[in-house]
Amino acid sequence: MIRTTSAHIQDGAPRRLRPWLGAGLAVSLLWSGTATYLVLFRDEALGRIVAGQVAMRNAYEARIAGLQERVDGARQEGAEARASLAARVQGALDRQAELERRQAALSGLIDTAATGSLPASARAYAAPLTGFELRQDSPAEATPASWSAPSPDRRSALETEDGLIRLEARLGGLEEAQGAHLGRLARGAETGIARLRAVVARAGIDPSRLLPPAPGERVGGPLVPLDATAIEQQGFDGGLSLVGRLIGNGQRLRQAVGDLPLRKPLSGESSLSSPFGPRLDPFTRGLALHTGLDFKAEYGEPARATAPGVVTEAEWAGGYGNMVELTHGHGLATRFGHLARIVVRPGQRVAAGDVIGYVGSTGRSTGAHLHYETRIDGEPVDPQRFLEAGRSLDGLRLGGG
Repeated sequence: MIRTTSAHIQDGAPRRLRPWLGAGLAVSLLWSGTATYLVLFRDEALGRIVAGQVAMRNAYEARIAGLQERVDGARQEGAEARASLAARVQGALDRQAELERRQAALSGLIDTAATGSLPASARAYAAPLTGFELRQDSPAEATPASWSAPSPDRRSALETEDGLIRLEARLGGLEEAQGAHLGRLARGAETGIARLRAVVARAGIDPSRLLPPAPGERVGGPLVPLDATAIEQQGFDGGLSLVGRLIGNGQRLRQAVGDLPLRKPLSGESSLSSPFGPRLDPFTRGLALHTGLDFKAEYGEPARATAPGVVTEAEWAGGYGNMVELTHGHGLATRFGHLARIVVRPGQRVAAGDVIGYVGSTGRSTGAHLHYETRIDGEPVDPQRFLEAGRSLDGLRLGGG
């Protein structure tokens, strides 16, 4: 009985130790496995950790570099924008100075055209420029020095840009207006010249007699009107020179027309008693050439010069009786006959409208009247065509008196 119990005790002890032995064996195996893994794979793990850190650092540095590049780009764009704006402002100021120079030159032409160098109908084209005054009333119209540093206020920069746009638009408008006005001046000068040439033609005079070509001046060729396109092709200064010469030619022609005997020799209304040409002579009753016009007039009525000129004769002249002859240049002369009294002397210069004597009936005359002649190169021509040409210039104050 006792043996059985001891054997049973000795057999149960190993059974209780088996779980502990298994657990110890498992721990030993885990430890040895971990130690073996660390020994075998330590370098690889460390390498992965280091690589991950390097990648993170590189990504961070790339991000920083990108941000810095954006900042530098924004600064560069700002500097370029300021430089571009400053260049635009300087360009606008230079353009304004050029337009002011042009306007001063154009105003000189306008003054010349508007103060009597052209007929009144042509001076309508020479009205001064209005509505395009040059002002500096916005930030964009200041001096370039104000653009040397960036504006800290974006709103101020936008206002400046807007002001510059307005200035550029106004300068563009002024430039266009100047070109258009130059064209109008050209058309006005051409209108005046055409009208004066028509007067000369109506008087039966070759215009070359009044305005011979200057030395070296081109003559002949087709007439090409100066329109806005032709002037624009010459550039403003070239067009200005062309229009200036055109106005100068108009002045010369106007002065020459002013020297023509286009006015009436008597003031007020007067009628003809005998025209120019063949007629029955009042003394012989035969056909004879009447070399002038006979105007009915009261005895003692003033006889007046019909153009500025110089007295070449002032004396008794046979059938003319008391006669005054005036020379007007260009081969033109006028005669006044049958005067009761002469009030000028040879060599005296007279203006158009000056009294040269008084109506009478001296010489070969049948009663008080004024005998009036117009001569070209010594040959008598019909004065009536000069007087009719003069009536077409009503309202035009001709040069020379």
